[in-house]
Formats: sequence, C-alpha cells, structure tokens
Amino acid sequence: MNVETDPSSAGFDGERLKRIDRHFDAYVDDGRLPGYLTVVSRHGRIVHVASHGNRDMESGAPVEHDTIWRIFSMTKPITSVAAMTFVEEGVIDLTDPISQWLPEFAAPQVYTKGSALRPVTEAATEPIRLWHLLTHTAGLTYGFHHTHPVDAVYRASGYEWGTPPGLDLAACTRAWAEFPLVFQPGSEWNYSVATDVLGRLVEVLAGKPLDEVLAERIFGPLGMTDTGFWTKETDRLAALYVPQPGTKLPVRNDAFGALGTASPDCFSGGGGLVSTAADYHRFTQMLLRGGSLDGVRVLGPRTVDLMASNHLPGHVDLEAYGRPLFAEMPFDGFGFGLGFSVLEDPVKAKTLSSPGEFAWGGAASTAFWVDPVEDLTVAFYTQLLPSSTHPIRQQLRQLVYQAIVD
Repeated sequence: MNVETDPSSAGFDGERLKRIDRHFDAYVDDGRLPGYLTVVSRHGRIVHVASHGNRDMESGAPVEHDTIWRIFSMTKPITSVAAMTFVEEGVIDLTDPISQWLPEFAAPQVYTKGSALRPVTEAATEPIRLWHLLTHTAGLTYGFHHTHPVDAVYRASGYEWGTPPGLDLAACTRAWAEFPLVFQPGSEWNYSVATDVLGRLVEVLAGKPLDEVLAERIFGPLGMTDTGFWTKETDRLAALYVPQPGTKLPVRNDAFGALGTASPDCFSGGGGLVSTAADYHRFTQMLLRGGSLDGVRVLGPRTVDLMASNHLPGHVDLEAYGRPLFAEMPFDGFGFGLGFSVLEDPVKAKTLSSPGEFAWGGAASTAFWVDPVEDLTVAFYTQLLPSSTHPIRQQLRQLVYQAIVD
C-alpha cells in the first residue's frame, strides 16, 4: 500500500492527516496495541498510509504493508455481497423463506421464557427470509453475548467464539436451526450467526463450498490474491492478542491465533477470513464505485445502493430497534442495511461522518467505512480482541474528517 496522490489534491490537509500517525503511534508506544496499519483513500486514490509497531511482538517482526490480518466480522460484508450476486441473477429473492434451500429452518421455534436448560418456546409466526439474514433480524444470536438464555444454549453446544471441532458449515447450520430464536423474525435486531447461515445458503445456491464461491465471485475478479479462510504464508500473518485483565496490555493468544493458519472445518461466512490492507482496499473501492473496479463488475450500482440503505423499519436506528449488546460503538444514529451499518443521523451519532456512510468492523479491532458523500474509504488493521478494548473507531473517524478541508 503506497500513497498515490498528494493529500492536498484530494482535499486533505497533509499536516492534519499526520495526527492519525501521532495518535495511534502512541497506542503502540505505551503498549495498548501491538501494531497497526491504516489506509485513507479519496476520489479513488490513496492519500495516507500510517503504520507502526509489530505484527508479532515476541519476534519483533514489524507491521508491513503486506501483513495478513484476521478480519473476523469484516468477512460479513463479503459474504453479503456474494449472496446479493445470486439475487441479481434471479436465483433467490430477498423475501424468499430460506427454508426453500435450508429445510432445517422449516419450523423455527421462538424463545418466550424459561432458562437455557428449560426454554419455553412458541412457533415462529413469520418464516426466516433472506433479508432477515442480511439485516440480523432473523432472531439468531451469538454465544459470546452473555445477555439472553438462548446465548447460553449456544455456548453449551460449543458456539461461543467459534464452532465445535470437526463440524463443517452445513452441520453448524443444522445445529443453529435447532436452537430457539431470540425473537420473532423481523421484529428486532440482534448481532448473530445470521451471516454464517447466509454463507451456508450461498453454498447451497452455488452447489459448492463457500471458499470456492467467494474466490470465483469476488476474490478472483477483484484480484484479492491474499484473501481466504487461511494462508500458507503464516510468516506474514499477524499474531493475535487479547488485553491483560487490569492493565489491558496485549497478551498473545495462540488459541485464537490459530485461525487462519490452516483450512478450517467450518467456512465461517460471518468471521473466518484473513486478508491484507491492499486486498480489502480493492473490495471497498468496488463498493464505493457502485459495484465495479478496473472494468470488472461484481454488483450493479442499484444493488449497492440498496445494500447501503437502512432497512430497519421506519428508518429507526439500532438503539431503538436493536438489543443492548457488547459493541465498541454506540448504536445511536446508526441503522443497518444488507450487511453493513448505515449512518442515518451524524448529530445523534456525534460523529463527523456523512449520512449514508456504510461500515463494519472485526472482533480483533479492525474496521472500515465507505463514505459516498465524501468519496472516501478508510480502513484500520490491528489484532487485539475484543474490539471494545479501545475506542479506536470513533477516534479514527474524528482524525480523518478533521483533516478534510475542501
């Protein structure tokens, strides 16, 4: 990743952009982060690249521009784009019940009361549809939330920060279909394994494993040569860290860090990919340019616009429609589209970003956003899990937008 144009030619104050470096260099120098890399692009040209620290603190290997990162939930927008290619081809419609292809979801049950050991349920009054998966309104959940009895049901079966060994995506999807839903489909928003189920749906639609579908429909066409569910070039793969209790200083965690070093049993469409800054930059540029890049079209521009629109009923934000869960950023002012958060109200969100910005992040503190109003993309990479450890995303937004002066 190299700077492609002078910041002033893209409406930035170059000296103000250096505030990004000073701010996050301090995160590394005082031990809060092992290392980081961030990329700012405007009008299709990279205007700023900042990096500091180590991709592996123990060996002293530095962060480099071709460092490979576990992007965790930044996988979700990629899987969502893959699903929308099938919508564009007329294979499936956003309102279709997923049980047409995943019969295990033919009769979902919804939690009403009781404990994780003895939940009381009722039949779902609405089938789970494709748009429910894309918007996290299906009623599914994550075991790591620790806020609802159904979360504990997931954990008891081995679904907290991963999936049980030996189970592929098809087997995991069948298991999730047997668990109660947290609410009636379409009635609330809850961050969940919905995108993993979406990945399984994509497998069935394509008749091939998810890794092959993503390679054929996204990675190959866009030239994302370093993105996949694992990498052979483990010397370039950053080590993964978690905060030490009390000090929050990074401590290496090789159990989590094993992700990405070998082909997984389960191709997690919700969180399993590794990638580089250069590769993901190409993905965000494709989105910013309405679905095409360098003469290759992945999606139509109207499809991208639909994905980047708030699909929550009445254009409410996640604070009104979502459940109060672990998250780095507040939900005020942010809605949700088909695979992305969508900024509805910058004032309510207390951010300098533009209405219509769409974004998401990963559990190890990675993040990206696309701002069509400012013709801007930004991405940040590090490997500290969970992302709620430090307010990186809010701070990065402030530092980027204060440097725009046109």
